[in-house]
Amino acid sequence: MEAKPDYFKANKATWNDKVKVHAASDMYDLEAFKKGKNSLMPYELEALGDVSGKTLLHLQCHFGQDTLSWSRLGAKCVGVDLSDAGIALAKDLNAELQLDARFVCCNVLDTSAHVKETFDIVFTSYGVIGWLPDLKPWGKMIAEKLKTGGTFFMAEFHPIVWMFDYLDEKPQMKYGYMQEEVIYEEYEGTYADTDSKMTSKEYGWNHGLSEVINALTEAGLHIEYLNEYDASPYDVLPNLEETKSGMYVTKDKLYPLIFTLKATKL
Repeated sequence: MEAKPDYFKANKATWNDKVKVHAASDMYDLEAFKKGKNSLMPYELEALGDVSGKTLLHLQCHFGQDTLSWSRLGAKCVGVDLSDAGIALAKDLNAELQLDARFVCCNVLDTSAHVKETFDIVFTSYGVIGWLPDLKPWGKMIAEKLKTGGTFFMAEFHPIVWMFDYLDEKPQMKYGYMQEEVIYEEYEGTYADTDSKMTSKEYGWNHGLSEVINALTEAGLHIEYLNEYDASPYDVLPNLEETKSGMYVTKDKLYPLIFTLKATKL
């Protein structure tokens, strides 16, 4: 299925609006970040370990907090995002914090046209692939950007999570696990500030785990593991309960909230 340009145009406008709201939100806690707080979560920190001296490409980086957190840990980073407002803030933060990351504004599927070098690590996380209509060009681009022997890692919300509509008080199972049709939502607020008056207008797509795996393997990557977890590091879904470790789970734990995947370019 081909994406129509207006899908990306609409999503870009919404993400440009979100940048200002998110930068002021408690969730992103920008002031603590500026003072040295690392924005990365346990899943990705454990998976990638010591990144010192490694080159890292961060796909769909928003306004660059995670990119800059990897930079603080010693990686040589490039962040890519569709939102020019997000990239502008990322560049400002990079300069303010005296880090050496580079940021590029482009559609993630066009990364190879804008970023010429290859990397030891390609990284993406949390709420990213649902903005893409087809994962095959995404997998191909990841393979193009990895050095031989390089690592791809993603942490993402589980496809089951996106089967629900969260706009009403109680989540309703509404969308297909492998639904090909685009999903349009329009609502007030954003996941980082539900009280915000901004209007989010979003086009998204559901992708099952088989689609994710096949997009990567068909591009020539070797899957090292796929893990599923019932605990999310973010409290962004209704009625989650906080655990002693600071993660968030559904009350009954009937389905996973997060999956992680690690792959290697052979």
